[in-house]
Amino acid sequence: MNIIQIVSLSLVATILVIILKQYRPEFSILISLIACIFVVLFAFEKIQTIISMLNDLIFASGINKTFFEILIKITGIAYIVELASNLCADAGEKAIASKVEFAGKVLIVTMSVPIITTLIETITEVI
Repeated sequence: MNIIQIVSLSLVATILVIILKQYRPEFSILISLIACIFVVLFAFEKIQTIISMLNDLIFASGINKTFFEILIKITGIAYIVELASNLCADAGEKAIASKVEFAGKVLIVTMSVPIITTLIETITEVI
């Protein structure tokens, strides 16, 4: 799938959502969700290629792979939280959207603790 197909899918889904909101609003969120799933699945294929290339670079450089894995997970969490939050907001549930964002931020901070700890230890060793 290339960008033209993604944009076409998105535009068709948007038009369907706009039309369905008037007559069957409960189906409009389903169309939006299905379109998002297709776009994310396409992006996931490309992301796997990028992660594979970065993994090879990390291995060749000798950098700790654990930190790379944490950064990839944090990036994934950020994208998933943004997608879920936007879907909730589009469905008119802004309160749920803000709670999803809050939970995502807490999870990201929790996952970044090992990196922060190592950074602080390194700085204290240098000083």
